[in-house]
Amino acid sequence: MVTLKEAVTKADLKKFIRFPFSLYKDSLYWVPPIIADEMETFDNTKNPAFKNADAWFYLAYKDGKLVGRVVAIINWIEVREQRVRKMRFGWFDFIDDKTVSAALVQKVAEIGVENNLDFMEGPVGFSNLDKVGVLTEGFEHIGSMITWYNHNYYVEHYENLGFSKEKGYVENKFPARNADPALFTKLNKLIKQRYQLREINFTKTKEVLPMADQMFDLFNETYSKLSSFVPITDVQKEYFKNKYISFINPEYIKFIVDAEDKLIAFAIVMPSFSEAMQKARGKLFPFGFYHLLKAKKNNKDVFFYLIGIHPDYQNKGVTAIIFNEYYKTFSKKGINMCYRTPELEDNVAIRQMWKHFDPKIYKRRSTYRKELR
Repeated sequence: MVTLKEAVTKADLKKFIRFPFSLYKDSLYWVPPIIADEMETFDNTKNPAFKNADAWFYLAYKDGKLVGRVVAIINWIEVREQRVRKMRFGWFDFIDDKTVSAALVQKVAEIGVENNLDFMEGPVGFSNLDKVGVLTEGFEHIGSMITWYNHNYYVEHYENLGFSKEKGYVENKFPARNADPALFTKLNKLIKQRYQLREINFTKTKEVLPMADQMFDLFNETYSKLSSFVPITDVQKEYFKNKYISFINPEYIKFIVDAEDKLIAFAIVMPSFSEAMQKARGKLFPFGFYHLLKAKKNNKDVFFYLIGIHPDYQNKGVTAIIFNEYYKTFSKKGINMCYRTPELEDNVAIRQMWKHFDPKIYKRRSTYRKELR
């Protein structure tokens, strides 16, 4: 028999966070989170997502052993302002036992019904900057700090529980050498002249911070029409600035501004921290911080984390300016491979933007939906 326990104490939340460490202890591809970082994410006094969301954390036990977990989430901006009556769930992990996954899903559904919601979808996080989707292809590739990894039996559980695919995501990669400057150097000059644009490069984090609010505003404008988008609030902007900007190499942040110095495009690239986080084993001390700093400085693989372009400048070749700047940075640093974070598989505009670099899909993931009425 499966029993559920709501994780409300600090000790329970630590058990919640540590459960995948045992579930994936033999995996070569799972990337563990930093435990302290996960604790902060789940702390309603520190994570501003809780100002507009409620979350419930559940642990599943069978025969006295911890066998599963899930977070049930209601984003009230999504429900009340966007009129999307969705019950979110994420951080959904379980042993290969359908009674365990069923018990956890049933609890999420009960909360959704109690709050008069129409359907449930997952795995998703609190916002669009959180991890998304269950891995459906590409299990033989190492995960990343910005995606969930899972065993291949997960999809069968979703289908067995009556879920259907809601959104599909693809992850692509391409060698840095595929970024042929002949494709964008000449266009870069033309676009800058035509629209009176200029690039801004950074060497220090303190140079980025004064423009960070503009970046988050532009992020909201860029993705506002996506069906799943929930805007970043002012409080979240401050949180993400303080938590993440200093973690990113400043030379991997590129801004494009117009004649009035208004931000019209940005891109953020991060070095791959996957192997460093595996070595850290969830802890920054005593050696985890060293591994992360070493990866930040020396890793030759990078992830294109975010790209935002103002709607007025989309399809006008602005990406040529961005790619030109990254080509110079990557050449200097000797970057080998470029990876892209999960993108909606029906996002034709994104595919067009990257097509000249001959990207290859190496992972697929999906979110799943189930009606509550």
